[in-house]
Amino acid sequence: MASTISSDGWSGAPAALAETADRFLALARSVPPGTMATADWTAADTLAHVAAIARLYVGLVDPTVGPLPIPGLGERLPLVTVDTVADANDLVLRHLTERDPALLVDRLGRDVDRLLGACADRGPDEVVPWLGDARVPLAGLLAHLVNELLLHGWDLARAVGRPWPVPARDAVLFLHLFLAGVIRHGYGRLLDGVDAPRRRIVVRFASAYAAPLTLALAGGRVRFAAPDERPDVRVRFDPATLNLMMFGRVSRARALLTGRVRVTGPRPWLLPRFLRVFRTPS
Repeated sequence: MASTISSDGWSGAPAALAETADRFLALARSVPPGTMATADWTAADTLAHVAAIARLYVGLVDPTVGPLPIPGLGERLPLVTVDTVADANDLVLRHLTERDPALLVDRLGRDVDRLLGACADRGPDEVVPWLGDARVPLAGLLAHLVNELLLHGWDLARAVGRPWPVPARDAVLFLHLFLAGVIRHGYGRLLDGVDAPRRRIVVRFASAYAAPLTLALAGGRVRFAAPDERPDVRVRFDPATLNLMMFGRVSRARALLTGRVRVTGPRPWLLPRFLRVFRTPS
């Protein structure tokens, strides 16, 4: 199956995380902490958010590290869905009040190093519990943090008018290691909260940076389809644009008009129905 992670490919996610973290930390040091990075978060809030994720992930892979010191968070995380992630983020930021950029940059850098060290001698398909009672492989966990750094680096850079490259080879890891990983191992209640269409919808995602990934929405759940199954929809994409689109940084209209996301197939109109279920926080 195209989504299976080979041992030869395990170096991709750690290398991408190390490189992206270095770029993000350099950028974060240079952005004034009070700069509004999004409609709701300052640059310091954004940095605190990413640092909290890295610290949470260290705790997931290293049993000697305790959970984040937030009352009730451990009970709440298995109940999170895509649509309530923002509420969980707000809870974390209310309790983790440090906003000194120097301290947060240092903390994030150390935790990325600790995370990479804890994963170094383990297999890419070793699974840890994640939000919404999902199960994510270690390669997918690292890919998710890469995506967080890329997205929030884009927010910071945009706020101060600086370039922020989103390399396709790194962006593609989110779909092929994280999303495919939680589909394979079980995404729990993460995608709950919407009414799924009754008919089976098969979508094939293809880019120049990974083998095609064919997914089927059936019975309210997203699963892998056979690689040779005829898709209803074909999505040819630039990985950076797809991720920015899925997380609300680039509109669907812009992604389509630039040709960086192309939708074809015998029933392309089914894609919005598929994406109502197979969605990310935007």
